[in-house]
Amino acid sequence: MTLFDTKPYDFVQARKRRNRIIAIVAIVLVCAILAWNFRHYPQEHAVDTFFAALQQQDYEKAYGIWNHDPDWKQHPQQYAKYTFQNFAQDWGPGGEWGLIKTYHVDGSAVPTGGNGTKFDVASSGVVVVVTVNERVAQKAHVWVEKSDKTLGFSPF
Repeated sequence: MTLFDTKPYDFVQARKRRNRIIAIVAIVLVCAILAWNFRHYPQEHAVDTFFAALQQQDYEKAYGIWNHDPDWKQHPQQYAKYTFQNFAQDWGPGGEWGLIKTYHVDGSAVPTGGNGTKFDVASSGVVVVVTVNERVAQKAHVWVEKSDKTLGFSPF
């Protein structure tokens, strides 16, 4: 077979190949954008579940979510640093937020230093921002550990 015996250029096949490449690139871009936008979804979901329990005034369930231990009543001595009574004072009707009637998880972020570098502690968790009882000026900042989904007060 010589150069003159080759098949003619197939424009239809070339267009199909180009369209497949464009489709694959578009799918990869959409997946990357979705992965970036939902990278903190597990932490935001934990906070959403926590505030849903507070809204229903199920403080025992909320305390279990806070410690990521639904069976916390079986071993309360493990949580002697932040007892259920302390939790009820902070998050109950007499706490800073009062009875939680409405809430909205606004978003989450990994805190950075002033020069744009991440704090050492920030690599272990995420700060989730929540609007509680439609207080726009003052928002709740909840720290969520990435490793075990325990909640805490934000150090930032």
